[in-house]
Amino acid sequence: MKVAEDIIARIKSALPERESYPLHEPFFDGREVEYVTDCVKSGWVSSVGKYVDKFEVDLAAYTGIKRAVAVVNGTAALHICYLLAGVKPGDEVLCPTITFVATANAIKYCGATPHFVDCESESLGVDAEKLREYLRKKKSKKIKALVVTHIFGHPARLQELKKICDQFGIVLIEDIAEALGSFYHNQHVGNYGHLAALSFNGNKIATTGGGGAVLVNDEKLGKKAKHITTTAKQPHAYEYFHDELGYNYRMPNINAALGCAQLEKMDEFLSAKRKLFAKYAAAFKDCDEAELLVEPPNCQSNYWLQAIILKNKKYRDEVLEKTNTAKIFTRPIWQPMHHLPYLQDCPKMDLSCAEDMFARVINIPSSSNLNGL
Repeated sequence: MKVAEDIIARIKSALPERESYPLHEPFFDGREVEYVTDCVKSGWVSSVGKYVDKFEVDLAAYTGIKRAVAVVNGTAALHICYLLAGVKPGDEVLCPTITFVATANAIKYCGATPHFVDCESESLGVDAEKLREYLRKKKSKKIKALVVTHIFGHPARLQELKKICDQFGIVLIEDIAEALGSFYHNQHVGNYGHLAALSFNGNKIATTGGGGAVLVNDEKLGKKAKHITTTAKQPHAYEYFHDELGYNYRMPNINAALGCAQLEKMDEFLSAKRKLFAKYAAAFKDCDEAELLVEPPNCQSNYWLQAIILKNKKYRDEVLEKTNTAKIFTRPIWQPMHHLPYLQDCPKMDLSCAEDMFARVINIPSSSNLNGL
C-alpha cells in the first residue's frame, strides 16, 4: 500500500464513520445556550457583565494562576504580555520560529524585533540546550524577553528555559494559546513565566468564539493588565477619564458566557482528547512511515491537535493532498516565521530542526467529539 493511502486507512481506523473529518471543531453540549441566552436577556452583552467576572475567576482557579484578565483574542493577550514585560522599541524578543504568526506579530506591535530560535523534535518547543549555547556566544544587550509556545498543547521544557532566562537576565513569557489543560511537572502551564497568554478562538480546546486572556501571578501586574485592556479608564459613575495609553481589548460579556460553560466541560474535553490519542497511538503503532507526536516526560498534554511526524519528508505534500481530497482535513505545521517576507530580515540562530519539522509534521483530525462526546 502506498504511504498516503496507508496513513488514510490508519486515521480512519481510529475514527467513527463520517462523511468528513474537520481538523478541529468546537463542541457545545453543556450550558452554553443557557448562559448565552441569559446574557442576551439581561442586555449586558458588551464589555462588562457578570459572565466576564465569572470567567476570569473560574479561569484563574482552573489554571492555579492568581489573576486572569479576559481580552478580545490571543493576539491582544500576547501584546499586553509583551508591554507589561517592558518590551520597548529597539528591543529583541527571542521567539520560536515554529509558532502561530501572532506570537511574532505582537512583538512587532511593540516596535520590537522577533529574534528567532530553534525547536527540539521531542516537544516542538524551544530547544533549551541549543538556546543556552547560542546566548553564550551572542551576548546581545537588545534581548529583553523569551516567549515560549507550547506547541499543539505539549509543554516545552520550562524548568530549563526558566534557568536560562534567569542566567541571562531575560523575561520569560509563556504563549499558552494552545495549552489550556496542559501541565508541566503537575503545574498548569503559565505558572513559570512572568506572564502568560491564552487563546479561546473557535478551534481551541475550549472556546469563547473569539477571545483570549492574560494570566499573571503578580497582583500589581494583573491590576495593570485589567486597566490598560479596558482603555485605561478611571472608574467613575459617569465621567470618562483615561490616565494613560490604553487598549480596547475587553472581552464581551456574551463571549465570556460561552466560555464559562466551556470551562465547566474541561475535564470531559481532556478525557476525550486522551482517548482519541490512544486510538491514534494504536493505529500508528506499527507504521513504518510515520509516528505520532507524544507528550514529553513529566508532562500532561491537552493533546489539542494530534500530529504525525513523517519519516520521509518527500511524502508530505502527497499525504496532505490525498487526505484533504478524502475529506480528512489535515494541515502542515505553520510556515516558519523566518520564511515570511516581512520577517525574513529578523535575527535568528541556526533553525535546522525547525526546518526539518516543518517538512515532516502533519496535523490530523483532533476534535473532542471524535471520541464519543
